[in-house]
Amino acid sequence: MQINETSQHEVLHPRNWKPAKGYANGIIAKGRMVFLGGLVGWNADQEFETDHFAGQVEQTLKNIVAVLAEAGARPEHLVRLTWYVTDKHEYLASLPQIGRAYRAHVGRHFPAMALVQVVALLEDRAKVEIEATAVLPEF
Repeated sequence: MQINETSQHEVLHPRNWKPAKGYANGIIAKGRMVFLGGLVGWNADQEFETDHFAGQVEQTLKNIVAVLAEAGARPEHLVRLTWYVTDKHEYLASLPQIGRAYRAHVGRHFPAMALVQVVALLEDRAKVEIEATAVLPEF
């Protein structure tokens, strides 16, 4: 178990497991919980500006950061992300661009994550939807 210095959350990782890359296996957090519904890659006017997978991921991450800010939370307060994608192959092919977008908007903070391929999302043009949970630490 290690403590994330910026968020005060504890990362759960058994000592004999290979390192988790780009995610955490588990997080312990104490504080005020913030739950975000599934956000997609459209802008504030609910319009998609791109059909490019990585572009939608980047906009979705921007949206997550914007909603977190409404609660006084920052990306390092994230404890869980659940990604829903319509095409895992498109996701995998876009990993370099997704990684750059993730680091630009979330940084090098990796909460517990799951990724699920789905047949479709409610918004026809959406290629990704992400649910998020954050915990603002108690000081």
